Amino acid sequence: MGWLDAFAEMGKYIPSAPKPARKPDLKARLIYTLLALIAYYLLASTLAYPLAAFPQAKGVPLPQMISIVFASTRGSIAQLGIGPLVTAGLIIQILVGAKLLDLDLNEPEDRKVFTQAEKGMAVIIAVAEGLGFALYYRLNTYVTAAIFLQFFIGAIILMILDESIQKGYGIGSGVSLFILGNIARAVMWDMFGPLKIPDLNQYFGIFPYLASYFEGIKVDSYRLLIGYYRGVGAVPTLTGFAAFLVLALVLVYLQQMKVNIPVTMQRLPGIKSKVPLQFLYVSNIPILLVGIVFSDLLLLNNLSSAYLQQNAPWLASILTASVEYMSPPRSILFLQVAPLRVAIYSVLLVGLSLLFGLMWVEVAGLGPEAQAENLIKSGLQMPGHRKSQKLLQAVLAKYIYPLTLLSSLVVGVIALIADIFGAFGTGMGLLLAVGIVYQFYMQIAYERAIEAYPLLKKVMGRE
Repeated sequence: MGWLDAFAEMGKYIPSAPKPARKPDLKARLIYTLLALIAYYLLASTLAYPLAAFPQAKGVPLPQMISIVFASTRGSIAQLGIGPLVTAGLIIQILVGAKLLDLDLNEPEDRKVFTQAEKGMAVIIAVAEGLGFALYYRLNTYVTAAIFLQFFIGAIILMILDESIQKGYGIGSGVSLFILGNIARAVMWDMFGPLKIPDLNQYFGIFPYLASYFEGIKVDSYRLLIGYYRGVGAVPTLTGFAAFLVLALVLVYLQQMKVNIPVTMQRLPGIKSKVPLQFLYVSNIPILLVGIVFSDLLLLNNLSSAYLQQNAPWLASILTASVEYMSPPRSILFLQVAPLRVAIYSVLLVGLSLLFGLMWVEVAGLGPEAQAENLIKSGLQMPGHRKSQKLLQAVLAKYIYPLTLLSSLVVGVIALIADIFGAFGTGMGLLLAVGIVYQFYMQIAYERAIEAYPLLKKVMGRE
C-alpha cells in the first residue's frame, strides 16, 4: 500500500476547509450550496487568460458527453471540471471493492486515508490533463504555462468546494452539484438560447425559434422534428423537448418504485416488517461509469489526434473510427443514414451498463453478501429461515442480481432513447440530473425532519 500512502501524503498539502465545530442549520447550508454553484458558474464562464487575445488558437474539442459527465467547459478556468476528482475516486473505489487495497471505509482512519489519497491522485491527473489541454493551443512557453496554471487552479478550487460541502457546510456533494449545474445550464440553453446559428440564421433555443414565427419568419418542420444539419450538427427540436419531459417523468416514477423483502426481528419473530430495495437498485451509476469511460477515450483521441496524424496516421485513423461509435446519435435521422453506428453504440451503451451495474454492486458493498451481513447485524432475518448468513445471502441474491440487471438495462435503454430523440441535456445528462435532484430532495427532506424533531437525532444515532 506504499503508493496509496504516497498519494495520501500528497493530499495532505491540498488546502481544505476545516470541519465546522457545529453543523450549520439547513438554511445556512442551502445558502452555502448556492454560493458554491455560483462559484462554479463563474469559473466555467471565465475564459483562461490570455486566450481571448488568441482567437485563432482552438482548444481541444470537447464532446458534449465530456461537458456533461465532467462539468467541463472548453477554454474556461473550469476546463478540467471534476474530471480529475471523479476519475481518482473511481480508481481507488474499484481497487478497494476488489480487495486489492486493504481499506475498510467504515473505519474513520481508513476513510481519511482514502480521502487524502483521492485528492493526491486527483492532483496528478489534473497536472497531466491540464498540461495536455494547455499544450494543445500550441502557443509560446509562457502563455502555455499561464494557461496550464489556471486550468490546474480551477480544478483545485472545485476540489476544495466539493470537500467543504461534504464536510457539512452544504448539502450533498460538490461533484453532484456541479454536474447538475452544468446539465441545467445546457437544458436552459437548448430551451432559451437567444443567439442565432450563423449557417442557418435560426435561433439556437427552441422557444426563441418558435417565437420568430411572430416576426414573420417561416418555421421549418424539419428543424422542429429532426434538427440535424450537415456542418452544423444537432440543434434543439420540439421532439427533443418532448422526449426530455416524458423521460424525466418516467425516471421520477421509477425512482419511487421499490421491491419489498419480508423480514422479522430475531428477538421478536412474530413481528413482521419489510426492507425496501429501490427498483433502480444501482441508480444512475452504470450510466455515469459508461460516460466516464467514453469521455476519457474521446478526450484521449482529441488530445492525441494532431500528434498521431503526423507520426502514426494509421493509428489515428483506427482510434478516430473507434471513438466515433462512442459518440451518441443526437437525432432520429441517424436511424436512417447510419443504422450500423446506432446499432454498435446501442450494444456498447447497454452492454457496458449491465457490466458496470454488476461490477458496482460488488465494489460498493451492495451485493448479497454485504447486505446479508448488514441484516444480521441489525437483528433481522427472513421469515421461515433459520439464522444463517449464507442462507440469507442466497435468498437476497434472488432479489439483488435480477434487480441489478433490470435496473442497469432500464437506465441504459432510457439513455439510448433520449439520445436518439435528441432529448435536451443528452441521455446521460437526463439520467444524472433526475437522480441527483432526487438525492438532493431526499436529503433536504431528511434534514428538515431532523431540525423539526430533534429527538430523531438520538433515535438515528446522530448524537
